[in-house]
Amino acid sequence: MPYHLALLGEVKRQVPPTFPSVLGEALPYHWFVYAEMAATSWVTGIEPVRLVYRLSTLPMMAALVVLVAAVGRRVGGSWAAGVAAVGVTYFLFGPVLQDGVVFTTRSMFTAWASPTQTFGALLFAPVVLLLVSGVRGRGWVVLVLLVAVLAGAKATFLPVLLAGAVLVAGVRWVVERRVPGRWLGVAGLALGGLVVAQAVVFGRGTQGMEVAPFATMRVLWGVVTGVAQGESAVLPAGAGAGAVWVFGGLAAVQLFCFACVWGGVTGLGWRRMVEPDVLLLVGMGGAGVGAVLVLGHPAGSQLYFLESVRPYLSVAAVCGVVVAGRAWAGEGRLVARVVGAAVALGAGVAVVVAGGQELLRGSVRIEADLGGLMWVVGPYLVVAAFVVLVVVTVLGATTVGRRRPVVPGPVLVVVGVMAGYGVPASAVEVVRHVVPDEGRRERVVPRGGREAARWLREHSRVDDVVATDLHCRPVVAPGCDSRHYWVTGFSERRVLVEGWAYAESTLSRAREYGGSYLSVPFADAARLAANDAVFAAPTRENVQRLAGEYGVRWLFTRVNPRLDGYAVLRFRNRAFSVYELPAG
Repeated sequence: MPYHLALLGEVKRQVPPTFPSVLGEALPYHWFVYAEMAATSWVTGIEPVRLVYRLSTLPMMAALVVLVAAVGRRVGGSWAAGVAAVGVTYFLFGPVLQDGVVFTTRSMFTAWASPTQTFGALLFAPVVLLLVSGVRGRGWVVLVLLVAVLAGAKATFLPVLLAGAVLVAGVRWVVERRVPGRWLGVAGLALGGLVVAQAVVFGRGTQGMEVAPFATMRVLWGVVTGVAQGESAVLPAGAGAGAVWVFGGLAAVQLFCFACVWGGVTGLGWRRMVEPDVLLLVGMGGAGVGAVLVLGHPAGSQLYFLESVRPYLSVAAVCGVVVAGRAWAGEGRLVARVVGAAVALGAGVAVVVAGGQELLRGSVRIEADLGGLMWVVGPYLVVAAFVVLVVVTVLGATTVGRRRPVVPGPVLVVVGVMAGYGVPASAVEVVRHVVPDEGRRERVVPRGGREAARWLREHSRVDDVVATDLHCRPVVAPGCDSRHYWVTGFSERRVLVEGWAYAESTLSRAREYGGSYLSVPFADAARLAANDAVFAAPTRENVQRLAGEYGVRWLFTRVNPRLDGYAVLRFRNRAFSVYELPAG
């Protein structure tokens, strides 16, 4: 959160912004939401911290819920479908297959933690609504404006829009045997927005994102086996071809978890599937899922692609259930089949609960050696057991009330059983996000820190540069967790070196340090040494160098009497001090 606060303060000073906690570092980042917050702060007088932590996200979330429901209504044909799509979007998650291991289906509860994602989702929803409604006339002007703003709002949305539009154009060309000009126009618009974003907003930077197949699976492998922890898993020497099987298997388990949430897509049928509105949703959803499997990022940011398409996969899944339900009802003798499905579903749930869910979740650790790679088969065990359960359930559903199998019936039952299997994890996930957990709270800003930073903001010029020896978050972690941004955030001033974890110069070097950006040292060792020397062993020479060579005007540190002879003490409380360097 202090990182977002720091970027808001930077946008209040300068556009285009730079990376505020590392002086002179470029900011190849989607920063438009901070411009929106800065404008709101100017117009209303509301403190930036109140906007970031409390207010700005609320209307975005509320509007997004309404827009997702509107897309669901348009594609599904009723407000009931829209409400169901909202329910799946926000409250249904994949099952927990092994304690402590998350095959994520990506929560929408990052609203505060990632305001860029929330802002981008708010802007992208009307784009989808326009497209599924058949954009025409002035709607194209609105579409162009929204895509232009999306170029700097969030990087994950335009690629998935491009994928969805290309899929629609390709399928409609095959089906209709004519050039689908409207969808080619949408694809061109998305591609143009991507080019502008990469060249202008991101300055051709990648923020560490790269093509790295199974990168998400490598992290999961480390968590499952306990061999490696952190942001990436380092494979043992000689893993070779065995790693492909392991990661491929983990990818299959991940897809199973996706199916537990969005398995309703299978009920769409060919006729509904080739319609442009559904093709768009499925194409975007496929792109989001594919990004999880083929892209990698030091901080796992490839998962934002999945989160970006989560509402639209949910709409497609709900529409699939609606289509299958209507087809099933049209077969006649509906009551008997509904009763049969309910009995089968109830029996399946009973088997899962009473048959030893702890075993299925992998509490019994079974290891195997594959190509020199030790791995745990707990997640595979639960998938295999669940497949057997689904088969039994489907057989029950297809034989009650009718001798000849009815295709939509089993589809609905399978979707129901798989979604039901995710309900316990969904309940835990939702409760975890809405009920405070006092035991997990951490004080990011030490007592007295905000007061000192606020004093600095009120008594310095907006272009003044600050130096600090505070670089590492006060958390238990090996090395330095350099996600330290509260000095920049609360003072709203640029800092010579504070935290560097999210800097392009850090993320681009993560591969050299085993894949974890938290283990990457600061890129300019000479600057960091010059900065820290002033606080550790101040001399007239090193203080003058900081002021003359780097333009530093203020020193922000804990109580440090060693500085008293080299700078003017301007503020001190029980924990922190602020010094001013003499001019010249």
